[in-house]
Amino acid sequence: MASSKLLDPNCSIARSLGVLGERWTFLILREAMDGVTRFAQFRDALGIAPDVLTDRLTTLVDYGVMGRAPYQEPGSRTRYAYTLTPAGKELHVALASLQQWGDTYLPRPAGPTVERRTRTNNRLVHVGFIDDRGREVAANEVATIRTSAYPTDSRRTKVRRVVAVSNRTRRAQPNHDQSPANVGDDSRVP
Repeated sequence: MASSKLLDPNCSIARSLGVLGERWTFLILREAMDGVTRFAQFRDALGIAPDVLTDRLTTLVDYGVMGRAPYQEPGSRTRYAYTLTPAGKELHVALASLQQWGDTYLPRPAGPTVERRTRTNNRLVHVGFIDDRGREVAANEVATIRTSAYPTDSRRTKVRRVVAVSNRTRRAQPNHDQSPANVGDDSRVP
C-alpha cells in the first residue's frame, strides 16, 4: 500500500478522500466503468496531463481500487491495462450519487447525460439508503450514530494543543506533517 498519502486513522471519510479525493480520480473511475483500460484512452478521453494521470492511476493501484496488468501489441513495447477491482466496482454507487446530486442541484439545460436503469426491465434507478431488509429509507429518516470507535474528547484536546504548538513554532521550525490534525488556527485553542 502506498505510504505517500496521509490517511486519518479515525475517520473513514477522510481516509477515503486520501485515496479518492484528487480532482481527476472520479473522472478516471467514470471512464474505467465505461470500459476504458489503457493509459492513452484515459488521457485522450479526459484531456489530463500524463504526469497527473500517472499519479492518479498509481494511487488507485496502490490502494487496490484498480489492478494493473501488462499487455503488448505486436511491434510495440509493453504497456499496462488498468481494470477495476471489486473495491473499484463498488464505487459505482458513489459515482452515481455524485451524478444524481449534480443532476438535481447543478442541472444541465438539456438534462442528464446519463441515466441508470435496471438491466431486466429498463426501470430508472436512483441512489438511496437501504436498510438491512432491503427497503429504501428516506434520507431524513437516517440517523448517524457514533460508535465506541469514535474519537473521544481527549483526542480533540490533544489535537488542539498540537495545533497551537504547531502554529507557534511554524516560523522557527518547519512543519512537514500537513495532516489535518496538525494544521489549524489558534482560535480553536481553549
